[in-house]
Amino acid sequence: MSTVTLEVEVPSQFPADRVFKVFSDFDTIAPKVLPQVFKSIEIVQGNGDAGTIKTLTFGDAVPFTSAKFKVDGLDVSNNSYSYSFIEGDILMGILDSISYHVKVVPSDGGSVFKQTVKYNCKGDEKPAEEFLKKEKELYENTYKALEAYGVAHPETYN
Repeated sequence: MSTVTLEVEVPSQFPADRVFKVFSDFDTIAPKVLPQVFKSIEIVQGNGDAGTIKTLTFGDAVPFTSAKFKVDGLDVSNNSYSYSFIEGDILMGILDSISYHVKVVPSDGGSVFKQTVKYNCKGDEKPAEEFLKKEKELYENTYKALEAYGVAHPETYN
């Protein structure tokens, strides 16, 4: 099995704990700020901690319909979250899973949102470069939309 890795880094002027707090509400915020990408995210099993299974229904701007993902780890004290897509057309018939690790790290005057995405291929076929480029742009734009939502709601995310 081969793996293709994508690294995403987006700097923020906000402290790491504030950025992570906004990201922690992804299931609620993403369908509000990017309904064309995320139609809905719902818990199927669990309470949000490691082991929780969720379904994501994609919006019209995405070439996929739905996916099921599992929370692999959540460490609020380290601003870290891991999850994996385990079912759905997002796996494109060529992937066993897609693993994500998100960590928000402090930096001078703010923080950096870091996301590592691993596309775990079933065989030799891998996601195309053009697809990976669009994925990276989508992740960066999603982060920026979440951050803007947090800025617009300081009473909740301060």
